[in-house]
Amino acid sequence: MKKRILDRRRIRSIQGGFAFIPHRFLTGGFLSSLEPSQLLVYLFLILVSDAKGLSFYSDNSICRLLGIPKQVLIAARDALIDRDLIVYRTPLYQVLELPRTTKQTRTESSYPSTASASSFSDLHRLLED
Repeated sequence: MKKRILDRRRIRSIQGGFAFIPHRFLTGGFLSSLEPSQLLVYLFLILVSDAKGLSFYSDNSICRLLGIPKQVLIAARDALIDRDLIVYRTPLYQVLELPRTTKQTRTESSYPSTASASSFSDLHRLLED
């Protein structure tokens, strides 16, 4: 199938900020390896970090903006660190270059494969279940 621009008036461009997710995040199995809370925190950190992946958002601010309890943030952060996706040293987060392979630690029983999350609000609803 040949790609074509659908709306030339609305071609996306990066202006004033930086948010980038490599395609390998999907094709390398990283997306499917994360639980909803982990994905929510990871995507947030990508959105707020600079071109080097750095962010100074405090835990309290992240919890307030995402509408999650602190223990959910801490568990998600620990999992992202274990998967070698981020580094955290108070008060600084760094989103890392993707590792060569993903660590598959999620079990099918802990996160149903039928769940889908297409937005932060969908992820938030999944967290509440």
